[in-house]
Amino acid sequence: MGNRQELVDELREAYANAPKGNTACTIHLFGIKHGDALREFGSLAKLAKDAGVPESYAVEINKGINLSRYVTIK
Repeated sequence: MGNRQELVDELREAYANAPKGNTACTIHLFGIKHGDALREFGSLAKLAKDAGVPESYAVEINKGINLSRYVTIK
């Protein structure tokens, strides 16, 4: 996956379906899963906004991107 609209859709779904109390963790996992593709995008705040996610979550997406260099998802 790397198509911008697919990423927007997946981010929207991840945010909407995050277990209560684990929204930030779910967004981190999104960033880990798509770290390489997300590094190509300019504005993570715009990506969040397009997904209907608060723009402040761009910070959480970026944390996941940074973690993607060191971790894998089980």
